[in-house]
Amino acid sequence: MATRKRLPQQESRSAALEAARALLIESGPQAVTLKAVAARMGRTHANLLHHFGTAGQLQQALARHLTRMICSTIAQAVLANRAGLGSMRDVVDLTFDAFDREGGGALASWMALTGNKDALDPVVEVIHDMIDELDTAIAVRRELTLTLVLLALGNAQMGGPLAKALRLPDTTARDMAERLLTDAAAGAVQPDPGQAGTSAGSISSTRK
Repeated sequence: MATRKRLPQQESRSAALEAARALLIESGPQAVTLKAVAARMGRTHANLLHHFGTAGQLQQALARHLTRMICSTIAQAVLANRAGLGSMRDVVDLTFDAFDREGGGALASWMALTGNKDALDPVVEVIHDMIDELDTAIAVRRELTLTLVLLALGNAQMGGPLAKALRLPDTTARDMAERLLTDAAAGAVQPDPGQAGTSAGSISSTRK
């Protein structure tokens, strides 16, 4: 009878996290169980217990794994911008993809169910790093980060069905986000109402 190949511990753990990520994206947070992940890998339940201990510890490890992957993906846009190679659309697409196919939207759903309100903090921080590359005032940069994340998150959750219901192209939310960042870089975005006296075209370029 054929024997199952024994994987090194780190490789086995990484494979388990990738299997858990696939289940999360495909079927939602409720699908991520030790039994389901083990079955997806072709491993035993005992094998997963050895690596993670409990389902809760598996979920915590998956949240960290997703966050690292998403941050790594988005960081590409930061480096490209600094090198003068990136475009506003690159920033938008990487952010939207992070919340869509990379699993950020699924992670946010998980947060809502588990009460883990801090899970997306590293993701938001790396997106904010991209916004910092724009020559806009600090308050405006924060607003842009919030708006871009909300657009990307909302699009990942239900952007497709909403766009279809409104008879709009699937790319509408991405197009809106691109215009927002382009206008901000041109100094055409107004800060929040509390920043009275600042008009479009006269936004400070003060950096943090």
